[in-house]
Amino acid sequence: MRQQILRGIKQMVSWMKGHKLRAMSFALMLVLLWPQPVRSQFLDPCCAIITAGLSTISKTLTNVVGGGLNNILGIDQAISNFERTVVAPVNLINQARGTVASMGGTYRQIQTLTSQPVASATLPAAQQLEQKLLSANAGNIASTGAAYSNVYGAVPPATQASPQVQNMVDMGDAVAQDAMKRAIEIDNLANLELQAAQRLNQAIQTAAPGSAPIIEAEADAWLLRANAYTQSATADLMRVRGVSLANQGVAMKLGASASSSMLQKLQNLLK
Repeated sequence: MRQQILRGIKQMVSWMKGHKLRAMSFALMLVLLWPQPVRSQFLDPCCAIITAGLSTISKTLTNVVGGGLNNILGIDQAISNFERTVVAPVNLINQARGTVASMGGTYRQIQTLTSQPVASATLPAAQQLEQKLLSANAGNIASTGAAYSNVYGAVPPATQASPQVQNMVDMGDAVAQDAMKRAIEIDNLANLELQAAQRLNQAIQTAAPGSAPIIEAEADAWLLRANAYTQSATADLMRVRGVSLANQGVAMKLGASASSSMLQKLQNLLK
């Protein structure tokens, strides 16, 4: 093998001596076609300029833009801390929700108290009327008049009472029935108000701090309704009192008229 390699080299040298021009052309071609080493980017002036530019841009973003963004972030964090500690502190919100949750127990106690039986009538007609008066159901108002007549009787006919007495009895019965019917309405409204208060209480327990004004406005609206119902009940009491005074006045007028008639009859007898 070695001899063959030496023999080949000798033949190549002998050929180059006999063909010098061709050998030089072949050597020049090898030099031109031989692969050149790649220039390193760290040593390339163009890459160095690009690197310097990118470094300048990076410093500008970090010092100028980044500084402004850091200031904005600091302000945002300060606002967030102010909201958490002053505007809507978490501990106070949780404390308020705990208070609201405890109020739910108070509402349930109120409902339990208002549902205690207080009926006391023993006779059938009186029990029927009392059941309607304590039902807190406005649907029973239509049948309250008949139940009232079964207990207190009807207006006496003209053969049994004078027109003045009939009017006085009729007005007294009317106002009494009005007050009873209004009492049924107010009891019904009170139950609805308690239910609304319970729903508001449950909504407050799970409400976000920002929704508190909405719930507060709804509660204020219900408070206005409750005041209106109270004023309506007060007006009924005033009507009852007014009719009572009117009946007393009629009784005094009838007494005065009867006394005058009796005096006239006595004078006629003396004559």
